[in-house]
Amino acid sequence: MNIVILAAGQGKRMKSALPKVLQTLAGKPLLSHVLSTALSLQGKQTSSGPIVVIGHGAAEVKAFLEAAGQADPAFASVKTVLQAEQKGTGHALLQALTKLDVNVPTLVLYGDVPLTAKKTLSKLAKLADGARGQDSALALLTQNLNDPTGYGRIIRGGDGSVLEIVEEKDATAEQKRILEINTGIMVLPTGSLKKWLKALGASNAQGEYYLTDVIAMAAKDGVPIRTTQADAAFETVGVNSRDQLAALERVHQLNLAQQLMDSGVALADPARIDVRGSLECGTDVSIDVGCIFEGRVTLASGTKIGPYCVIRNSVIDKGVAIHAFSHIDGAQVGANSVIGPYARLRPGADLAQDVHIGNFVEVKNSTIAAQSKANHLSYVGDSIVGARVNIGAGTITCNYDGVNKHQTIIEDDVFIGSDTQLVAPVRVGRGATLGAGTTLTKDAPPNQLTVSRAKQVSLEWQRPIKKTAAKKAQSKNAVKAKK
Repeated sequence: MNIVILAAGQGKRMKSALPKVLQTLAGKPLLSHVLSTALSLQGKQTSSGPIVVIGHGAAEVKAFLEAAGQADPAFASVKTVLQAEQKGTGHALLQALTKLDVNVPTLVLYGDVPLTAKKTLSKLAKLADGARGQDSALALLTQNLNDPTGYGRIIRGGDGSVLEIVEEKDATAEQKRILEINTGIMVLPTGSLKKWLKALGASNAQGEYYLTDVIAMAAKDGVPIRTTQADAAFETVGVNSRDQLAALERVHQLNLAQQLMDSGVALADPARIDVRGSLECGTDVSIDVGCIFEGRVTLASGTKIGPYCVIRNSVIDKGVAIHAFSHIDGAQVGANSVIGPYARLRPGADLAQDVHIGNFVEVKNSTIAAQSKANHLSYVGDSIVGARVNIGAGTITCNYDGVNKHQTIIEDDVFIGSDTQLVAPVRVGRGATLGAGTTLTKDAPPNQLTVSRAKQVSLEWQRPIKKTAAKKAQSKNAVKAKK
């Protein structure tokens, strides 16, 4: 099956410099959702990669597709054709004509209709099945809407057969009362399609070449026209404005939340979770309100996520508690660890089991072994931290000299007093203790107390006294008298 995705429109109502098909839903461009579904149909059902018809913002869309192809080999099969002037859906499909395999049907999708299910498209494709090398039926995805305003209407004959599609701007008052609408998604016999596209005209209210006009041509040629509908109306919803995008986002997120709950995840409020990628959960996982999951996130059994956490591309092991307002990005967190509140784990943070990272602690590109703790106001960067280490409040690994990053090594059973600076590269030996306020610039030997601080002195002095309003006025008058 050929797959063509029409993605050349500008989307003026979005009021954005970004092409409409690159606007994001659940953290991915609309076009990415459509392509993922199209690629899932590959194999026996498709003869080659999808063809994307680009137009407005063509350079940006091509750049996105190239980047997607580098990140995922499946996307590398996607081809593009340019619709230099946007003259309607029929004209857009005409641009892809030379790239279509005439021996298989052609599925038409839209870059701004992101949530059509694979199941629905497979059902549609089966309706159009015919002998290979021969024209088969035309399969059309329709939908019944209580309010069909803005959509083309399906016109049927007395026997129920589809005769044509009439766009709303060209419809009569009687036709506008029809509730069955055209979604635009269809599977067409490619041999006949080539003939029909070349015969299209633009004598209509918008002066465009409508793809929908081929339906009447098919009916006239005696090609069977079969219809089916999606299980859910949201599968056929297109995005043309910010409010439509926001509404579809909420529908999609509620569907994802329902899937999570069906798999056993406890959500404090299914209306207040955002999954912008893939979220894999074990048993007895609980997620509080306002949490965002981006990229690929795994939460093992017994994990508890507090409110308003952001977790991206991370693996969280069994029994971990992540408290409120914590940000975790590109990290691994070992079993039974405790994170937050207000903690930040940056890329390369690799924590073993039973590690505690407390409020306003940041860890970056560091491994921390089992049962170590940094509970307050600290920064651990480019470090190797051993087991059972206690890092006191206000401790900083000074890893950057302004040009290069350097490593700090803290061996097992080290105690680091509060307000300590470890100027990398530096090593703290096993069992060492660093006194509070130490600035460590040389390796600290194992099993010894290392202290680096100025001698404490006390001096007699008078603390400055804040001037009263009267004294300020007196001083001002004295200055005037001198003048």
